[in-house]
Amino acid sequence: MIQRISFPATLAAASVVLTVLWAAPATHAADPASSFSKPTIDIGIVARDVEKSAKFYTETIGLKEIEGFSAPAELGKRIGLVDSHPIHVRVFVTDEIEGATRIKLMSFPDATGKLPDRSYIHSTIGINYLTLFVADMDQALARLKKADAKLLGETPVSLGGKTQLVVVRDPDGNFIELIGPTKD
Repeated sequence: MIQRISFPATLAAASVVLTVLWAAPATHAADPASSFSKPTIDIGIVARDVEKSAKFYTETIGLKEIEGFSAPAELGKRIGLVDSHPIHVRVFVTDEIEGATRIKLMSFPDATGKLPDRSYIHSTIGINYLTLFVADMDQALARLKKADAKLLGETPVSLGGKTQLVVVRDPDGNFIELIGPTKD
């Protein structure tokens, strides 16, 4: 569901277009002194196989794919994110509401990257896991079972009351925590 966009000839005009596309709709900060225009953070994930990862995040985790976007290689290089590779981004949300957290999934088939050591979250410095709060852990576990996703450790683990925590890995080994209530 990538939206192909024809960018204007000049990079300046392309910057304006990309800024509008890349930014989620701004919401007013609750605290007028806040430096941020929305309370959520967009997360970019580079995958080895974007199709396999997209299937994992939709079918196994339960995210919804919304309209993505593209940027030309020149703009990506100018911004400092890529070195002469076009960017095609698929976007996934927890819910289709304004200001929802967005996972921006992309791959670069012509520029294979290196996988970090993902034995444990302490094995590599940097961002190593995502925590998603689910409304129904029983549904989440059913999706995980249907996808033959391997639960890590001794999860699900009770966090008290009916709240449970489950940990799995995405196709590239990123840790995904799911936290939510169970009916049992």
